[in-house]
Amino acid sequence: MSLANRRIGLLHHVGGGNLGDEATLESVAENIKRRWPTAEIIAFSMNPDDTNTRHGIVSHPIRQTGWSVGYKPAETDATFKASVKALVRNCPPLFSLLKAGNAVARQTTGILRELHFLTSSYRHIKSLDLLIVSGGGQLTERDGPWGFPYTIFKWIVLARWAGVRCMFLNVGAGPLTGPLSKLFVRRALAAAQYVSLRDQKSRDLLDEIGFKRACPVYPDSAYGLQFALPSNVIPLERRSHPIVGFAPLPYPGPRVYAAEEDQIVYDVFIGKLAGFASWLLGQSCALTVFGTDIGVDPMAVKDFETVLANQLGINSTLYSVDRTASVHDLLATMARMDFVVTCRFHGVIFAHLLNKPVLAIAHHPKVSDLMADLGLSNYCVDIRNFDLNLLTDRFASMIANAEDIKSRMAVTTTRNRQRLTNQFDELFDADAAATMAREPSWSWRRRDQTGRLSCG
Repeated sequence: MSLANRRIGLLHHVGGGNLGDEATLESVAENIKRRWPTAEIIAFSMNPDDTNTRHGIVSHPIRQTGWSVGYKPAETDATFKASVKALVRNCPPLFSLLKAGNAVARQTTGILRELHFLTSSYRHIKSLDLLIVSGGGQLTERDGPWGFPYTIFKWIVLARWAGVRCMFLNVGAGPLTGPLSKLFVRRALAAAQYVSLRDQKSRDLLDEIGFKRACPVYPDSAYGLQFALPSNVIPLERRSHPIVGFAPLPYPGPRVYAAEEDQIVYDVFIGKLAGFASWLLGQSCALTVFGTDIGVDPMAVKDFETVLANQLGINSTLYSVDRTASVHDLLATMARMDFVVTCRFHGVIFAHLLNKPVLAIAHHPKVSDLMADLGLSNYCVDIRNFDLNLLTDRFASMIANAEDIKSRMAVTTTRNRQRLTNQFDELFDADAAATMAREPSWSWRRRDQTGRLSCG
C-alpha cells in the first residue's frame, strides 16, 4: 500500500441536524488531511446524502434505516404499506391472517435485510486502512441496545474481520444501563487499537461496565475545528446594547412528545425561557435566538416565539432569529454575540471557542461537567429545577464578572486546542503513516497512562 492510497473511514451518527456532531466530524477530517494530505476520507453516516453535501466526502449508511434532518427515518415504502393495510382491513379474516403471518415474516425479513446490509457494508469497509469512531456521544444506549451500541459493535466487528485497524477518538459515554448495551460497547472497545474519551465521567463509566484498559481523556474534538472570524464584528464598547444569544431546545426529548406529562414539562420549560427572554429585553439587551441542532431546535424556537407573542405580548420585531444551517455560519453569527445562553453541550463549546461568557441550562450531566471543567459552574443551572430568579441572578453575576470569565476561558481554550494538536500530531505523524504503509497488521504503539498514546 502506498501512502497516496491511504483510505480513512470516519464513523459518526451525523445527519440528523446536530451541528455539534458535524463540527467534530469536520474537525477530525481536516486534522487528518492537514497531516496526511494525500489520504482519502470516507464517511459512514446516518444520512449519507447530507454528509456528502455538507462535508464534500463520499459517504455510506451505517444502518439499514437512516435519518433525514430531524432524526426522522429516511423515506421508505411506508406509503405503499399503508395503502395495502387499508385494503386488507376491509376483510377482517384476511387482515387477521396477514397480521399473524407478518410477525413471522418481519423477523425473517429483518434478519435477511441485515445480512444483506452487512455484506454490502463489508465491501465498503474492507478497502479502508483505518476506521475511526470520530467523536460525539457515541457510546450511549439511545434507541436501546439495538440502536447506537449494536451499530458501533457491528462496524468494529466488520472492520476487524476485514483486517482494518479501529480507533475510538475522544468519544463520550452514557447512559449505559442495559446488560446488552454494555456488552456491545465493551466488546467493540476491546477490539479497537486505540480508545480515548472526551471527559473523565465517560472514562469512569467504561470502568464500571468492565472495560478496564487505560485510555486517555482529551477535550471534545470540536475544539480542534479551524474557522475564520467575520471581519465586521463590532465590539461591545462601540454599541449601545449587548447582544445575547439565546438557544432553546425541545426538552425533555428531541421528538414529538407522546406522553402528556412530557408535554406539560415542555410547556413549563418554554414558558420559563420566554420569561427570561422578556427580562433580558427589559434590560436593554438585543436578543438573537438560535439553535445548534437544526433538526429539532427550530420547533422549540417556534414554540418560544409563540409564547413570547401570545402570553407576553412581545412581537418578533424586538428580537432576531438565526436560521443558519452550517457550523461555520453559526460560528459567524455567534461571533457577533456578547453573551450566550444555551442548553446544549456543543453550544457551550462553541461559546468557549469564541470566548463568549456562557450561561448553561444543563439538560444532561455532560453539560454541567463541561461547565465545571471550564471553571464556570457558577453559571450553570439544572434544567429540571431552575426558575426565573435563579437565571436572572446568574446572568447578572456573569455580566459583572465578564472580563474575568473571558480571561479564564481564553486560557482553557488555548489549552484544549493545544492538547488536541498534540494528540493529532502523534496519532497521525509521519512515523504512523509509514508504519501503516509498511505493516499489514499495524497497531498503535503502546504508551504508559500519562502518555498521549495508549491501548496498544
